[in-house]
Formats: sequence, structure tokens, C-alpha cells
Amino acid sequence: MARNMNSDFQVAIVGAGIGGLALAMALHKKCVPFTLYEDAKEFSAVGDQAWYGKSAWGHPDFERKSAHRKTLLDIMTSFIPRQNVKFNKRLVNIEQLPSKLVLTFADGEVAEASILAGADGIKSIVREHVLKPQFPDQVAPVYADAYCYRAVIPMADAEAILGDLTDVAKFYFGHKRCAVTYRISEGKEFNYLLCVTDEQGWDPKKAVTEKVSHEAMMADFEGPGVDDRFRKLLAKANPIRWGFFHHLKTSTYYRGRVALLGDSAHASLPFQAAGAAQGVEDALVLSNILAELVKSSTQEANTEANIVAGLSAYDSVRRPRAQKQLQQAAEVARMLFFQHEEAGDDMSKILPRLQQGRFDWLWFHDVQGDVDKALSRMQKRE
Repeated sequence: MARNMNSDFQVAIVGAGIGGLALAMALHKKCVPFTLYEDAKEFSAVGDQAWYGKSAWGHPDFERKSAHRKTLLDIMTSFIPRQNVKFNKRLVNIEQLPSKLVLTFADGEVAEASILAGADGIKSIVREHVLKPQFPDQVAPVYADAYCYRAVIPMADAEAILGDLTDVAKFYFGHKRCAVTYRISEGKEFNYLLCVTDEQGWDPKKAVTEKVSHEAMMADFEGPGVDDRFRKLLAKANPIRWGFFHHLKTSTYYRGRVALLGDSAHASLPFQAAGAAQGVEDALVLSNILAELVKSSTQEANTEANIVAGLSAYDSVRRPRAQKQLQQAAEVARMLFFQHEEAGDDMSKILPRLQQGRFDWLWFHDVQGDVDKALSRMQKRE
């Protein structure tokens, strides 16, 4: 344990997605006591090497890297001690007391913590706890009036359909339809999303996915305006619609001793490939805040005033950047579907909005600077 560590300080993390795992990894490295609670029954820990190569589009210094999401999660879990993880734990209630949090799980277990980090996904119970008292209309994710079919197929199958169009990640634009394609798994597999705008809406009581018939799926890409190669790709996908949801408005990422990170805080559309990365940035800033809080052998670190100062600093640094990312991803979606309010379907107006350094703020940001800024703001508020 680190010197002067406050053993009474305990962090609870709910959710073992990318954001939750990144936070757990960081807290373990910094010797901050934590327990990770995951609703699922288990995760595995199998590593793999990433596929990478120089990007043919975008900033000249950008290096393209891609890996299967499950592979990434498996690698991350290998850095987290199993004794710090509890499975089959679905959080059902959060009670904030002056000196601690009391967490109740569906199996009846009751746990205590100094701070709760909610990384429990787009339909987060922690998000509800944080926002419902003051901002009840911001709790639920917002349907973006579009859905997609997605699949991963062997590269040989993809090349048989698209030829050398598989070489580099691509956006395909279209009226009410678009596509996103890229390589994963060291270039051995091909991942793609075939997307459709939706005028029917999505029942908020339903899950974020919906199984449909093969015929209904294929009907979404009928018509003379669709290249037949997309229909061949679509035929290889499972007939499951993945609804696009996001958190367009979030007024705070914390309340008292509870903080949000990852999709719980800022679920995003996938069209900038940056949603998960924002969760990792959350974890970086938040882990440094928490490590600073426990650099004490006294109870001072566990006082509500100090914790609120830390989480307020985290919120002030992370929320503007993460919200900008998801708002910009929504704008990219409007361009892909030829629905942009200014560019319409004019590619001469769309492309300049996607080039000329548009993503530099996102890809080349000084994340260590964010850590320093958050720590400085916390110290001023203490």
C-alpha cells in the first residue's frame, strides 16, 4: 500500500465495461481500495495483439489501431485482481449518508463505500440517482431516430464483396442510409454497421436491440439507390436492430459522493469512434482525483466536503469535453444521412466539415493537462 493511505476510504465501481475496467486498473495501480461490482456472472482474461497500420485519411501523425472489443476487455481484466471483483451484483438502491454510501444489490447484499463510480451503461441506475432529483428529464437516453445492423465477418468474405474497399476504415453516405466499415482482429476480420433512419420511433420500454425477420432487415436496404454490395453484406448479418441512443443533455456528472463515467455519463452515437475513449479519459481524471483524496492517514479524505470538491473538479473538466464529443458525433450522423441542417446532401459542403482539423481537439488533446487542471481545481475548493 502507498504511504499514508487511508484504509477507511473505499471506492465502489458499478459496471465492468471499458470505463469501469479502466478505472479499476488505475485505482489498483495507485493502491486505492476498490470493489468492482458486475451484473454478469463472469468475465474472462485472454490477451491478444492489436492490428495497426498508418491511416490513409485524417491527420498525418494519426496511427490507426483496431481491435475486437471483447479482446480489449479481456486484456483489461487481466490487470485487475479477482478478489476486487464481485459478479452477479445488480445494484438496486443507493443511499447517501453524511459519512458514507450504502449500496443494496438485487441478491440482498448490502455494501458500504466512500464513493460510488457509476459505469453501468446507457440505462444506468447510478445515472438515475445522480440526475433524477434535479434533472429528471435527462435520465433516460434519447433515441436518435436511427438504428443499425452490425456484423463481424472473415476478411476473405468481405474482400469477396468489396475488394480493396476493405483496406481502410470508411464512411458511406446516403439518403436515410449510411454505412461504417473497418478492420479488426489484426486485420483478419471485418466489422461493419449498416444504418437506417427511423420515422417510427423506439418504444422506451424495449431493450436497445430488437430482433426482426430476415425479410424485414433486407427490406431496409431495398430500392435502386442502394449499391447491391451493401445488400450482400447485410445478408450476412443477424436480423437484429441496434437502436442508436445518446445522452444529448447532462447537467452534471456527480451528486454528493456519486460520480458517473463512460456511457452512464455520456452515451454517444458511434460516428466518431470516440465514445469508449471518452470513458478511458474519465477514468484517468477520476482515478487521479480519488488517489489524491486518499493521500491521508486521517478521516479528512472521507469528509463529504473534500469528496464533493474532488468530484466537482472532475465534472468541470470532463463534462464539457465529453458532451462536445457526443454532440459532434450526432452532427456527423446528420451528415452521413444527408440530413445536416446546412450541408444537406451536398458533399462539397459536407467534406470540409469533416476535414480541415475538425478532429484535432479530440485526437490530440493534452489529457495530462486535464488531470493537472482537475487536481488544481479540487485543491482550490477544499
